[in-house]
Amino acid sequence: MESKFSLIICTYQRPNALLKLLRSIGEQKLYPHQIIIVDGSTNLETKNLFAEHEFRNIEYYLVAEKDRGLTRQRNFGIDKISHDSLITCFLDDDVVLEPDYFEKLIETYQEYPDALGVGGYIIEEHIIWERLEKKRAEFNEFEFDGWKRTLGSRNILRKKLNLLSDKPPGIMPEFSHGFSIGFLPPSGKTYPVEFFMGCAMSFKIEVFSKIQFSEYFEGYGLYEDMDFCLRLSKLGALYVNTAAKLYHYHEESGRPNQFKYGKMVSQNGNYIWKIKNPNPSFSAKLTYYKISFLLAFIRLSNVINTPKKKEAFTEAMGRFFGLLISKK
Repeated sequence: MESKFSLIICTYQRPNALLKLLRSIGEQKLYPHQIIIVDGSTNLETKNLFAEHEFRNIEYYLVAEKDRGLTRQRNFGIDKISHDSLITCFLDDDVVLEPDYFEKLIETYQEYPDALGVGGYIIEEHIIWERLEKKRAEFNEFEFDGWKRTLGSRNILRKKLNLLSDKPPGIMPEFSHGFSIGFLPPSGKTYPVEFFMGCAMSFKIEVFSKIQFSEYFEGYGLYEDMDFCLRLSKLGALYVNTAAKLYHYHEESGRPNQFKYGKMVSQNGNYIWKIKNPNPSFSAKLTYYKISFLLAFIRLSNVINTPKKKEAFTEAMGRFFGLLISKK
């Protein structure tokens, strides 16, 4: 497959983070032939970045209010894709790439011709993976494909209550609340999935004639990536290549307040659950709400055991509000 591909980066008031990303792109073994920057900022700091630094193949757009917001900016960028691109990649503005990121990502389409989309793999340095030896993982550990890692306290409690997913990472169970892509091991292998992370996505161009990003997800987004992938997974195959690695730094600027974030976790989470399972069984509904309320109470308990008490309280209240009041 010809390696010509486009890259779309949607940004919002993060010029310093964006500069770090662009520098890591400059070190890539395989370089995009088109880089579309869609800036939703309300100031000119990001625009000024391109007057001070030169980068190859950049197309910069400062969008108006009507096109501002993550999903709108992504759809705006899709409309600007070059006609000779075969693949379009998406990156968040607060990631930094390993030098062979694009090379590994594009190679996946050659290895798996049926792929409509391929996701990258976030390096999480605080998570320690080990190869499984002869004995199985302990109760407080998660195992997959010959690897194991420690479960967090939330998932240990869910396991005790028999509320953990029995599906592989990247596959949503009927009651939602499955294992994220972060539970795939750093094996260097490629795994079939139903969704991957929005900070490290790529798709064949043909995809965008069938679906686009939903504007249900206003502003910051949250789970808009999962919504897109779940809808696309009904049309064809998606994969994550754990050899295509990057770091995600979760910049605080541009994020919503904690109450709004908690509300979005609940309301947007319910929305994508219904995208995958429009008619869940009674048992699945019961399990979904058990887990959702459990996680909200756990977040509330962080008022006691974390120094960021106000953030924990307001996010928990947002989660409860979102569970009780559906989004109109």
